[in-house]
Amino acid sequence: MNNQQKGIIWLLIASLGFSLMGACVKLSGDLPVIQKSLFRNIVGMIIPLYFVFKYNERLFGSLKNQPLLMARSIFGLIGVLLNYYTIDRMVLSDADMLNKLSPFFTIILCAVFLKERVQKYQVIAIIVAFTGSLFIIKPSFSSDISVALIGILGALFAGFAYTTLRVLGPKEKFYTTVFYFSFFSTVILLPFVIYHYEPMTTIQLIYLLLSGVFATVGQFGITIAYQFAPAKDISIFFYATVLFSAIIGFIMFQEYPDILSYLGYIIIFSASYYMFKKTKTKGDLS
Repeated sequence: MNNQQKGIIWLLIASLGFSLMGACVKLSGDLPVIQKSLFRNIVGMIIPLYFVFKYNERLFGSLKNQPLLMARSIFGLIGVLLNYYTIDRMVLSDADMLNKLSPFFTIILCAVFLKERVQKYQVIAIIVAFTGSLFIIKPSFSSDISVALIGILGALFAGFAYTTLRVLGPKEKFYTTVFYFSFFSTVILLPFVIYHYEPMTTIQLIYLLLSGVFATVGQFGITIAYQFAPAKDISIFFYATVLFSAIIGFIMFQEYPDILSYLGYIIIFSASYYMFKKTKTKGDLS
């Protein structure tokens, strides 16, 4: 496989991780958003330690990369919190739709700041995939406009975070980047959780810990993916979260997609396959 295809595979792994994380967060019940996010990041901080110590790498990266690592952490944390805030206050399908704007922001930001060229076929595939997601999510946009704007801001900050990942590339190991983000988030969130802590049952704690494990898988996957390929070539495959979430929803929550959702799945699979074949052809010619 060429680097673009490797990036696609890792982004699909990331999508599955984030979908499973979402299921665990949903199963954890009615707890403060900051508390849920803290447990996600505590686990995300512990798991990368194994790789850091195994390969004798720096915990917090090199000094020259601190601005990028800090920017990635700040943008990522703000994006997560704004997304959780939106989920709590909007129709879930609306919030999910707004969050799916992040790949578009990533492509735009990479084009503006990194001068990555966007090909015509990539624009077509992204538009097609976005249309397919509309069939699945079917947003009603019935919620308050100010909350919707916060959701869009969350997607924008996520796009900034993914753009910094592209800049970091091979400059830092993926486990160092994930540890840095999780450590930063834990330090920032811990005082707020201590002050506003809500008691949890054992099963709630287990679900939150599992959400941290799957979130770390997602972080690993997306960090590695953007090291292999530009956002414009692979960001479309982040829409796989919609498909994975639909399957998980059917198995765990007995949620049955309607005919429009199935049409959306076909559209997204078609766009993804089209992009995959294009990147393969491009790689074979290079």
